Amino acid sequence: MHPTLFHRLVLAGLLFFAPTFVRAETLYLKMRSQVEVAPGTQRYHTLTKRTEWDASRTAVIICDMWDDHYCRNSARRVAEMAPRMNEVVAKARAAGALIIHCPSGCMNFYADTPQRLLAQSAPKLGTSIPLEGWCHLDSTKEAEMPIKFDQPCDDSEPLRPRVRFYNRQIETLVIAPEDAVAEMYEPFYLMKSRGIENVLVMGVHTNFCVLGRPFGIRQLVTQGMNVALVRDLSDSMYNPAEPPFVNHFTGNDLVFSHIERHWCPTVTSGDILGDGTKYRFPDDRRKHLVIVIAEDEYQTEETLPAFALAELGRHFKISVVHGDAEVRETLPGVEVVKDADVLLLSVRRRNLPPEQLDLFRAHIAAGKPLVGIRTASHPFHQRDQAPGPGLDEWRDFDATVLGGHYTGHHGNEIQTYARIVEEKGDHPILARIDPAEFATFGSLYQNTPLPEGSEVLAMGRAEGIDQPEPVAWVRTGPGGGKVFYTSLGHRGDFDLPAFRALLRNAVHWAADVPVLVPAKP
Repeated sequence: MHPTLFHRLVLAGLLFFAPTFVRAETLYLKMRSQVEVAPGTQRYHTLTKRTEWDASRTAVIICDMWDDHYCRNSARRVAEMAPRMNEVVAKARAAGALIIHCPSGCMNFYADTPQRLLAQSAPKLGTSIPLEGWCHLDSTKEAEMPIKFDQPCDDSEPLRPRVRFYNRQIETLVIAPEDAVAEMYEPFYLMKSRGIENVLVMGVHTNFCVLGRPFGIRQLVTQGMNVALVRDLSDSMYNPAEPPFVNHFTGNDLVFSHIERHWCPTVTSGDILGDGTKYRFPDDRRKHLVIVIAEDEYQTEETLPAFALAELGRHFKISVVHGDAEVRETLPGVEVVKDADVLLLSVRRRNLPPEQLDLFRAHIAAGKPLVGIRTASHPFHQRDQAPGPGLDEWRDFDATVLGGHYTGHHGNEIQTYARIVEEKGDHPILARIDPAEFATFGSLYQNTPLPEGSEVLAMGRAEGIDQPEPVAWVRTGPGGGKVFYTSLGHRGDFDLPAFRALLRNAVHWAADVPVLVPAKP
């Protein structure tokens, strides 16, 4: 006589309602989410909130960390992050969290194991919102996915056929006696039967299975659970040969942003380990470009992010900080400046709290590079007024950091032009830029004379005005870092190939990142 499921579970000591004697701990998590700057703008503040979760009311779901995949690069990335994931899972388990392994399609491999039987034992519960076998993109709650999924494998030729290559979960991930191995709705039933309210999700693939599986983010959020994606232990299916034609890991970041905006916050593995570190794939060698935008004149909140994704997304990790829509004197999420390898500034006359302005001072003092456009020559002070109570200013930023001498501008109605300085044509910032003069948009800024140490790369003129003006230059900042500034940056300038090349090359130069520019026709 074969033992019943009940008897097998009792013998294994894993019946779902069996008491646990693990002393639960508190998980301290830095929940990152994105909140729209103002309704309908499609621009977002990235905010982090410290949150405490009771580990005994928390589960970790490991999604589809298979032992192989039709995409070799995907399988390789799974293998690369699996040791870190195992370390994190062990820490969460020891803290009192329930670990649920979900290698979809592999349940036969685990048949009759205590961990598989545990998942099968959970009572099926009714829900007010029906459970879905697959949760597709919900256009009522979310935008279209930011990356394409048509030919998602980024392998070189020859490609494997898109068939099953996996048989089990990757062996690196330890399945402990008290864990569960589950599929379909079983994770949900098991969590509900144990009074679990919080779920940490990790695994692959972020834009497909992690979102869409019956135990994935869309389902769990819809069912009212508190969900967070462990973003540095997740990987998307994305091929940089497809739109938006960015680095694979930039594609990951775009998916994480999508989830933070529409579904749930994200955390990092370092939150669980308690050391604040983040896992980084060995092939992710991008430098971090942080763009700070807070000006009301030239719509760089629209032009700069689109430019950065198109021109810099193959080589840089990109973060964008926007000024607050209602309170001018704050930059929500500006703490990311601490993590910047290179800073791109488009700010106009903002007095900030000292702790925010100090982030920019620290960046410059550390010798980190800076790229400024247009109104960055007068970013942190008012024209004739001192800062209000509790606010700070940096009045000599233009002279001491940018090496400029902004005193005003000519009329907006006057046509302007720019040309590179011929004898500077070998400078890497000017690579492949046509030396011929080109028409520009917006007024000509007055910066003559520049302080000593500013090396002019491009000059500008306004029709009918005798005095030409420098419109692009480089210098060494007060902390020893590279600095580039251009007074160009009007909305119309972003349609000019010469300006786009100038700004793209400047970011690469500042960050010491070589750029492969197209050959001259």
